[in-house]
Parts: sequence; structure tokens; C-alpha cells
Amino acid sequence: MTTDVQTETTQEPTGLLARLSAWIVGRFMGGDPKTAREMERFLKFSVVGTIGFVVDFGTNAILVALLRPKADDPNVGLITVFISTTAFVAAVINNFTWNRYWTYPDSRSKPILNQLVQFTIVNVIAWIIRSIVLLFLQSAFAGVLRSTLMPDAGEETLYATSYFPALVIAVIIVLFWNFFINRYWTYNDVD
Repeated sequence: MTTDVQTETTQEPTGLLARLSAWIVGRFMGGDPKTAREMERFLKFSVVGTIGFVVDFGTNAILVALLRPKADDPNVGLITVFISTTAFVAAVINNFTWNRYWTYPDSRSKPILNQLVQFTIVNVIAWIIRSIVLLFLQSAFAGVLRSTLMPDAGEETLYATSYFPALVIAVIIVLFWNFFINRYWTYNDVD
């Protein structure tokens, strides 16, 4: 006797991040498949963010080396924002492309232009957050380094040494902002 009722089968997750997500959720979060799917998205978003981090830091390093800003330059704030913004834009373009086609491939009910505008708005706000944190921390780190560990350092060395730790902290803060706002606004058309 055959029946028209199909039984639901449990499909094993494929791909390293899907398997890792299923394991994490199964081990620590009760095993809900929807939670596992969100964990997989977060891990993919983090991988994309890591690639964006490389693009961002690489661009930052190249521009710091080319422009050679000095910590005591009266225009150091403008130079810092210019360097950071240029690198940030390169990373945003990279991240949008990867997130659209890899992290959220099932997000196709919105036109790409609409998603790009939403992604850009989220990232402009992130850029503002990042710039404020970066300017504050870079200045604070430079002051601490000048008065404690590097009193005889040149201004270029002092700038570069204080800039990158400040940037790491700013990027980590922005990672969480970007994931949650993009997940629930830009890519809200996925289950």
C-alpha cells in the first residue's frame, strides 16, 4: 500500500561551515536546524568579514606607507579618516559581493540595487562608528605609547604603531553591528 504522505527526512549538512554550525548548535544550543542555519550564516559572514579585513588592512597599510602621516601633524585626523574611508569602501564592495552570492544566496526577492543601497546605508553608519572609535583610540594609544613604551619614537612610527591596534578594535565593534543589522534588514527576505 502506498501513501501520498511523504515523510520528512533529515538531510545531513554539506560543507565545512554547515557541518561546524550543526555541531556547535547540536552541542551547545539544543540542535534546532534553524539555529544551525543562522550559525552557518554568521560563520560565513565572519569568513567574508575576514576577507574584508584583509582587504581593509592591506589597503590601510599601503596608504599609511604611501602617505606617511605623522602623529603631530595638524591634519592627522583628516589623513586618518581619508585612509580609513578608502580602505573601508574597498572592503564594503568586497563584502557585499561575497555576502550576496555566498552568505545569503537565497536572498533574491529584493533587487540587487535595493540590497546594495541597504548594505551601503548600514555600512555608512558603521563607517561613522568606526571613525569615531578609531580617532579616539588612535589618539589615546599614541599618547600612551609616547609617554610609556616609545618616548623616543619618531612621529611616523608612533602613528603607525597606534593606528593598527585602534583599527582592530573598531573593526570588531563594526562586525557585530554589520551582521545583525544586515541580517534583519538587508537580508530579511531569507527564512
